[in-house]
Amino acid sequence: MKKLYTLIVALVFSAAAMAQAVLPASWNFATTTLPTGWSEVNATGGSPYYTGSGNPAPAYKLDATGEMLIINFATTPGNLTYDIVGNNTGGGWIGTMLVQESVNGSTWTTLRTFSSSLTSSYVGYTDVPNSASRYIRFNFSNKTSGNNIGLDNVAITAGVSSAQEITIKQGSTTIVNGGTYTTSSPVSVTLPITFTIQNLGLATLNISNISISGTNAADYLLGTYPSSVAGTSSSTFNVDFTPSATGTRTAVMTIANDDATANPYIINLNGVGGSFATEPTMQPTNLTFSNVKSYRFNASFTSPASAPNGYIVLKRAGSAVTDVPLDGVVYQKGDVIGNSMVVGNYTGTSFYSGNIVANTTYHYAVFSYNGVGATRNYLTASPLTGSVTSLGSMQPSSYYAGVSTSASSFVTDLHNKINPHTAQFYSNYGPYMVTTFAARDTSNNQRVVTCAYSGQNQVFNDPWDWASNNFSREHTYCYSWMPTTNTSLPEYNDYHHLFPTNQNDVNAIRSNYPLGVVVTPTYTYMGCKIGNNAAGQKVFEPRNSDKGDAARAMMYMSTCYTGVSSNLWAFPSYISATIPYGQDQDVLKQWHYLDPPDNFEISRNDYVDSLQGNRNPFIDSAQYACYIDFSNMTKIAVPSFPSQCAVIGVNEMDASTDAMLVAPNPSNGNFMLFISTNKNQTGTVKMYDMFGRVVINEQVKLSNGHNSFNMSINDLSKGIYTLEFIGENGRKVERVVVD
Repeated sequence: MKKLYTLIVALVFSAAAMAQAVLPASWNFATTTLPTGWSEVNATGGSPYYTGSGNPAPAYKLDATGEMLIINFATTPGNLTYDIVGNNTGGGWIGTMLVQESVNGSTWTTLRTFSSSLTSSYVGYTDVPNSASRYIRFNFSNKTSGNNIGLDNVAITAGVSSAQEITIKQGSTTIVNGGTYTTSSPVSVTLPITFTIQNLGLATLNISNISISGTNAADYLLGTYPSSVAGTSSSTFNVDFTPSATGTRTAVMTIANDDATANPYIINLNGVGGSFATEPTMQPTNLTFSNVKSYRFNASFTSPASAPNGYIVLKRAGSAVTDVPLDGVVYQKGDVIGNSMVVGNYTGTSFYSGNIVANTTYHYAVFSYNGVGATRNYLTASPLTGSVTSLGSMQPSSYYAGVSTSASSFVTDLHNKINPHTAQFYSNYGPYMVTTFAARDTSNNQRVVTCAYSGQNQVFNDPWDWASNNFSREHTYCYSWMPTTNTSLPEYNDYHHLFPTNQNDVNAIRSNYPLGVVVTPTYTYMGCKIGNNAAGQKVFEPRNSDKGDAARAMMYMSTCYTGVSSNLWAFPSYISATIPYGQDQDVLKQWHYLDPPDNFEISRNDYVDSLQGNRNPFIDSAQYACYIDFSNMTKIAVPSFPSQCAVIGVNEMDASTDAMLVAPNPSNGNFMLFISTNKNQTGTVKMYDMFGRVVINEQVKLSNGHNSFNMSINDLSKGIYTLEFIGENGRKVERVVVD
């Protein structure tokens, strides 16, 4: 493909990202991008940011033993200041938090220890590191259950050394020892560059020699330089860059001096002749995927023998990536190139891919590039490509062992399967569920989260903040309906029924009204509305694509918590004096079948399972809802509503044999196929039209238990079709109506 080149008239220069912070340095965690020289050890893999805590919010969160925030800086430190708080579920904070310093990053000395001494509100502290230290870390060395740490407003001032201390600047930008300076100029056009030598110490700094060597050293002409710089003073010298050819022109500048910790002081010169850096000659190889789940996976590849400056990764669902990046453009995570999305830019050879839903094939392309900023040059020919299919339901094959709808104890057995479980914090819903799962990348390195009820897409910059985005954590099973009122209990914090929603326009409007079908709307907001149902009762109706999700969340809550502390968690029949009626279970059961679990809901169920250790059984099995009377939480022996329950009949999908269910049926051509089996097997799904012609013929891989597949026959005419499944246990047939 022919590239589009842009003539760069202005001179481009930058200091490349370094491994060390330049003092003074600070971070208040208002952005989630790690500053230069800052790193973290995040043991849990969740978002390390508090959105509801801070001085002001957000703050940094440490919530597991061994989690750390580390700062590596280039010069003598002054004072270290920070705000810190102990977050706990009740009582005094318990644990051990160490604030430590190091000269070399391997041997650490403790500056301050917090042991059962953190308060419930932020307190500011000041520590004085040793002048030789070049590392600070906040080390959560011992976490006890229910106790976390909030850290905010971390800052290190610049100190003054009694000895000489060298640092180099170009303009206002500090180039740390071993760093890179990048610039560009048209071929044969001289660009003068002025460097400043700063002596941050009190003693005189002596410069014994400055030299330029390397591949294209002849393109750099060194001017006169000072032999010494007085304490706390500075002096300048010039280098003329005259590129003799197009592309990357590299050299190394070495400054010999008497700073004991920075001799020699080395700067890598990375000039560009013309518009773009030299195009890489090789693409990476061997793209592999690991830790594949229904909601995320990791990927890695092998660097080519001639390693480029970096790589850009593109992703596309369902089809191979055919788009290519444009030279001179630096794309951000979430940017769109044609039909593909940018996963990110990387200098390493591995990446993490979120924004994933179940049972979907994702295609990737990895391109090498050289150059920074507007000089970036992509190798677009023959990128490294590969694909991976996210898992379908990650339900363990034996998860529902011992649960059968034929048993008189079915409701109790199902309850015992999902309760007790690991309780999560309500305050962690933002970093765990929004930032880490529900939010998706979008252009300009921003993210977007969708209101479950209305479908509103809220674009934001990390970290996610509830108040500034006018969103809330909606209890689908209303808090006021709960038999318990303690907000620290698992039922209040259960992620299976908490969803992000617009607060003022949606959540406050729903209030504690039951869900239902609105006949006479009094208020609408995008896909949701509130008003009277056919019986004249005021109800709230979510958007169509959330109706089944909401129904299954409410059925889960009733099943999970009924009987706990002798409380009955039935759907209410009477809510309040102003709402003297309750939740109609028939409406929710109908929604359960008309809006079956899609790939997002399946992956969400798997993800919440990874946090709580329990699943929503109504997502895993379409038929369980048929056998429960949610008005009193008793078993229905012979289901009659909705019609899909009668279709299953006694041939329930309990994995004792192969069973098949289509929902919704009739449909508009998009429906879910549920197949239950007692073994891992490969089967065949065929669909025939009324003349006996095969219109679908696909192989499906089944896992022991319940399996679900998205089916689409939008390109076929309306009418009646026959769906057939042929497996190792025999043959199942279902009539499918497309209207």
